[in-house]
Amino acid sequence: MKRVVITGMGIYSCLGQNLDDVRDALYNGKSGIIFDPTRKEMGFRSALTAKLEVPDLKKELSRSQRAFMPEQAKYAYCATVEALRNAGIDQDYLDAHEVGLLYGNDSSADPTVRAVDMIREKKDTTLCGSGAIFQSMNSTVTMNLGCIFRLKGINLTVSGACASGSHAVGLGALLIQNGLQDMVVCGGAQEVNPFSIGSFDGISAFSVRESEPTKASRPFDRDRDGLVPGGGAATVIIEEYEHAVKRGAPILAEVLSYGFSSNGDHISSPNVEGPSRSLQMAIKRAGIDIREIGYINAHATSTHVGDAQEAKAIYNIFGERTVEVTSTKSQTGHEMWMAGSSELIYSMLMMKNDFIAANLNFENPDEDSAKLLIPDKRIEKHFDTFLSNSFGFGGTNATLIVRNM
Repeated sequence: MKRVVITGMGIYSCLGQNLDDVRDALYNGKSGIIFDPTRKEMGFRSALTAKLEVPDLKKELSRSQRAFMPEQAKYAYCATVEALRNAGIDQDYLDAHEVGLLYGNDSSADPTVRAVDMIREKKDTTLCGSGAIFQSMNSTVTMNLGCIFRLKGINLTVSGACASGSHAVGLGALLIQNGLQDMVVCGGAQEVNPFSIGSFDGISAFSVRESEPTKASRPFDRDRDGLVPGGGAATVIIEEYEHAVKRGAPILAEVLSYGFSSNGDHISSPNVEGPSRSLQMAIKRAGIDIREIGYINAHATSTHVGDAQEAKAIYNIFGERTVEVTSTKSQTGHEMWMAGSSELIYSMLMMKNDFIAANLNFENPDEDSAKLLIPDKRIEKHFDTFLSNSFGFGGTNATLIVRNM
């Protein structure tokens, strides 16, 4: 199998709009969670959300290009510009080579709602505008990025619920390992508008700790009461190792393995066996001693059942308090379709800068999280290998293992 390396990263997050700002936010324990009064006015049970500004791309993209882009595609564009620059790739290179694109996205609610409202109100479909169809399709991110950057390799949206971003990176790695692509632009994007997560609010999935927004997302804590929605976009450039060496690329890390599984069970309630198999597959395919893994970025979203089941799965594989485990969702909320790729980048930033960000708001462990080594304060630590989990509705699981280079 060919080796797969990471040569570029870019991010647009509630923690910052570039790698440097996000690194500093992680290091200093900054939370990106706020109370949004508009959601309360709309009848939401919880008005908590990550705070993001939709980028103004008037100076970068034409009017016609912008007309096809919903919110999350704009985040993805910004993240991809940074990742390509980070990897030393310009448009001339993209024009001359076959570069693939795999991006996680599992909704485009806002343009869909607006188009349907227009049809119902005006009884005239032509008033939706030419951009409505391209904004509302689930593949909107890859359609837009593929056309803007004129990419010629695989062009595919990965829809795997909250594991979408991880599956995109993992599937890209498989393509490279099997010689089908030399380079793939991978990532995940998540819209942050209220329409996208109203149904989640309707099933009481969100924390209602509205008086203390920055303390609402509390993965693994005994008193957690639900997740907080987040979003943005994260892009990772992956390449075949020899290809990266030949073009003099900045090689940041190696994607050692990708594990996956399905729970084959309840559509929303996770189990232990499915995540355990994803972890086991990733570790087996990496071909490393489990003790080499120096950090685990957990999926843990701050829900009672989900965090407990993941804690059990990690304990089943790693044993009691053997390696630091945190969930960066304590700072960002749950970035959903973006989460797998953004958490890979968060982990990379920690690995490259010799620290592990605190699991914020971890004040009281429960019987499952007490068995894990979960730091509630930032720790200074050098580690060369990390594991990142992403799990989603429908029982889809993904695990990535990445090694420093």
